[in-house]
Order: sequence, then C-alpha cells, then structure tokens
Amino acid sequence: MATPSTLLSREDLDFLLHHWLDVGGLLGRPRYAEHSRETVDAVLELSEQLATRHFAPHNKLADQNEPRMVDGRVEMIPEVGRALAAFAESGLLAAPMEPELGGARLPRVVATACFAWFQAANIGTAAYPMLTRGNAALLCAHGSRGQIDTWVRPMLAGRFYGTMCLSEPQAGSALADVATRAEPQPDGSYRLFGTKMWISGGDHELGENIVHLVLARTPGAPAGVKGLSLFLVPKYLLEPDGRTGDRNDVSLVGLNHKMGYRGTTNAVLAFGEGRHTPGGAPGAVGELVGAEHSGLACMFHMMNEARIGVGAGAAALGCTAYLKAVEYARTRLQGRPLGDKNPSGPPVPIIEHPDVRRMLLAQKAYAEGAMALILYCARLVDDKETAATAQDRQEAARLLDILTPIAKSWPSQWCLEGNHLAIQVHGGYGYTRDYDVEQHYRDNRLNPIHEGTHGIQALDLLGRRAIRDGGAALALLGDRIADTAARARKAGGDAADFARELHAAWSRVQGVTATVWADGDPARALVHATAYLEAVGHVVLAWLWLDVHLATGSADSPFHLGKRAACRYFFRHELPKAHLRFDLLESRDGTVTETDPGWL
Repeated sequence: MATPSTLLSREDLDFLLHHWLDVGGLLGRPRYAEHSRETVDAVLELSEQLATRHFAPHNKLADQNEPRMVDGRVEMIPEVGRALAAFAESGLLAAPMEPELGGARLPRVVATACFAWFQAANIGTAAYPMLTRGNAALLCAHGSRGQIDTWVRPMLAGRFYGTMCLSEPQAGSALADVATRAEPQPDGSYRLFGTKMWISGGDHELGENIVHLVLARTPGAPAGVKGLSLFLVPKYLLEPDGRTGDRNDVSLVGLNHKMGYRGTTNAVLAFGEGRHTPGGAPGAVGELVGAEHSGLACMFHMMNEARIGVGAGAAALGCTAYLKAVEYARTRLQGRPLGDKNPSGPPVPIIEHPDVRRMLLAQKAYAEGAMALILYCARLVDDKETAATAQDRQEAARLLDILTPIAKSWPSQWCLEGNHLAIQVHGGYGYTRDYDVEQHYRDNRLNPIHEGTHGIQALDLLGRRAIRDGGAALALLGDRIADTAARARKAGGDAADFARELHAAWSRVQGVTATVWADGDPARALVHATAYLEAVGHVVLAWLWLDVHLATGSADSPFHLGKRAACRYFFRHELPKAHLRFDLLESRDGTVTETDPGWL
C-alpha cells in the first residue's frame, strides 16, 4: 500500500469533489459530457504524480537559489523550466479551455483541485502557469480573434508565458494613480512609456516569449480608473510567420528579493526607455485589448481569477504543512502522558499530548475548510457557465461575486495561522530549514498581500459587493446558508446545535451590514471593513463546515469522524471569534479615526 502523500490528501479531494460537490452531476451537462469519474480520477492521479516528481523536488532548491539578474537577464535554476515543460506537455495547462485552443473542457472545479497539487508542491514554480492561464482566459473573454489566435494558443501550449502589469512604484495598489501612457500610432498600434512594479513572472527565459497585459492611459483619458485602458505588450515582437522577432522596448530594471515565494521572479519593468527600439523608435509596441478606457473592467477578469488562485495557493500550503505536522507528531517521541508519574516510562508520540492535538485540529479546520471554500467557488464558476437555467447561472455568478474576496483573504489569513501552528508542532526543529514548514510559512506570507491586500478585499466586500443591487448577493448567500441550516436541524444531534449557532451568526451579518450603512456614509461604514471581512469569512466557513459535516452522513471511518471533529472545533473555537468582531462593528467605535497620525 502506497504511503499517503504529504502534499495533499487525495482522500479529502475525492470526498469534496464526488461526495460533497457532486462532480458526477456536473459531468452530466453537455459541456462536460465527454468526461467521467474515470477521467477525473485519472487527471487527479496525473497531477499528483507530476507534482511529486517534477515540482516538489526543487522547492527548497529554488528557495535557496532565487532568480538573479545578470547583464539584464534572469538566471534561475534549470529545474524550474524542466518542471514547467512537463506540466505543459501533460495538457494540464490548457485543460479547462476549449478544444480548438488545445483544451479539454475539464470542469473548473476539477482543474482547481488538480492544480492544488502543484501549488502544494512548489508554489513558486506553479505561479508561472497560474498567471499564464489567467492571462489567456482574459484574452479569450475580451481579446480579438486575432489576439486569441496569435497569443493565446502559444501560451496554452507552454511556449509563451503571461503576466498582469498593474502596480507602479508611485501607485502600488492605488490604480487611479497609474501614470504609464500609451500613444496611438498610425498603424493602429500603441507605444507605451512607464514603469511597472511588483510584476510576478515579469521576466525570465522559461519560454519563447512573455505576454504582458498592461494598464495605461491614452492621450486625453479621464483621470482615475475610468481612464485606464488595457494593452497587450509582448517581450518579443513576432514575425509574420509567428516566430519571435526583435526585442520589444520592455526592459528588466531589477528583481525584488522576497521573504518567500522566491522561485517566482518579481520584476521592475520599464516600458519605452529606449534600451530596445523596435523600428528605430522608442516605446514598447502594444495592442489595445477591448475598448479604450475599459481596461480595469477587462483586467478584473484576470484579477478575480487570480484572487481565487491566490486563495487556492494559500489553502494548498495550509494543507501540506498540516499533513507534515501530523506526520511529525505521530513519529516524534517526547514526554509522557498527563498524570503519568513514572519518569522512567517510555516517551510517547507528541500527538498524544492534548495541546499538540489542539494545534493539529486547528490546522485541519483551517486548511480543509479553506480547500472546501476554494473548490466551492470553482464549482460556482462551472455553474455560472453551464447551469441549466438562466436563473441558476445568474445565482452562481452572484454567489461567486460576493465570495471572491473571502476566497482570497480567508485562506490567506488562516492557513498562514495554520503554518504558524505547524512550526509550533515541530518545536525548535520547525524553526530550522531542515524541515519544510518554515518555508511554507514564508511562502504563504505573500498571499495576504498580492492580488489586493487583506484591507482592499475588505473594502471591496463591504463597500461594493455586499450592498450591490440592494444587497442581492448577500441575501442569496443567506438563502444558501438557511438551506444548510434547515437540513442540519432535520439531521439532529450536533448538526442541529450547529444550525442554531449558524443562524444566530448570520442574523448578525444582516444586522451589522444594515447598521454600518445606516447613515450611508462610506467613511464611517468602511473604517472597520477588515473586521467585517473576517467576521463574515468565519460565518461562511462555519456554513461550509456544517455542509461538509452533513455530507459525511453516518459514516464512522477515521476520515469521516475527523471531518466531524474539525466541524465541531470550528463551531466551538472559531465561530465565537466572529461575534467579537460583530460587537466592534455594531459599536461603531471611533478609536482609529480619532487617533491623530502624530500620536503614532
């Protein structure tokens, strides 16, 4: 019998996909009719094998030998390129896309579960295909037929890679202050001038080309985000036959040296500095994507996908650290049981100690809950595209809209806490580089920052998504939570108790949302947006844990009993934290706003 992986739990993925999310029912839809349970099992098996064989072995090596800038080029360990070539050759990069683009129409929920293996094995290397797939999906949604044929096909084949270029040194997350300019040319192209900062995958030699999607302003564009347009700017221009040609005027200025996530290059890029002059003129040659001044709306297609991808990476890192902590706790002998007075008795595995079990159970609740959240959102993507009725598709889109900031931020916050506990379980060894968990913590620490910080997700949730269309998405989420609670009350036992607690918590969500917006003043409503995000996130996770609890039925295997124990832990130890945040929100405390910056 094979030793279970410490990257992810295949048993957990099978349960979530087949017994909880009913992927079998999804496969009955016309879009996915060519797939079967055998297809899903085979592609999960392939993902585990490739991640274990090609991604995991160089995870530490890439961390210890981060990419370097040498003579204006990026140098990195060769194992990264070999792993990505194997990934592209497998067809997994294109798997969720259309067959005419080399894809297989694999359900998004299955593709997300498959990709989690690679994120758990090596988050740094996995970032390159994640960004590329998101770039390709944006172009499929908003690009022209020519752009799809010219740029998407090579990306999905693994020949070209993709990025998203939003932030600038002076602007950061404040996209209204983007200053990169795009000047129209007589031939319909544009020349771009400006500097972009924090560009993941911004430069490397892993493929033939890099396709940058760049936010910039055209002459006379309105101020703020309404004046942004989106441009496709390749690292290399193409010859008429599709081969890479001259270098575009996009230069690598420097690489940022990070705490973790080191295998992914993070670049400062200069557009139009004249280091390379296509056609003898300065300026990076670009193509407009979509309509002028609709750049941010187009970019949100990739940003929202990336936000769920970030949450998935955080969940994967939470899962692998948890599994490694469990393995360590089962094999590390230290101490004796509480109450044992015999100092010469044999030591016991540390998993026997209650405080260690507490830390492991917390990690399980965070990591497996986060994975459930991410796969639920991925299933909503499938429903948004393929559900039988227009109403069902609209409801899936609404639920996905309100859950996206939670899917990005909750795993990023709480799986990082799980990584902290994994280090603690290992004790002093966990703080050394001899074990993986210290790197998982460092790698995961990026996830509350990139693709919109924790605070930005909070503002987005409370300031827009929770109140959009009169709060329709929040109301719909409440309906789904009520459905689960009703089934739990019918099931009786612990589930009925949890249903009552969940109902009380959701009632507070509704009341608090109305309270903070009572006077319609955004400045007052949003001052505690982060507390709102964290409280609502915990209520959402309590709902999902209760739904998972119900899916275990009466089965009494260690796996199913463990699921129910994690649910009980979440309701007893975690859900009460939400009420503390609700209390703060209801008080409308002014401590933060009344504190003079000079006092700090």
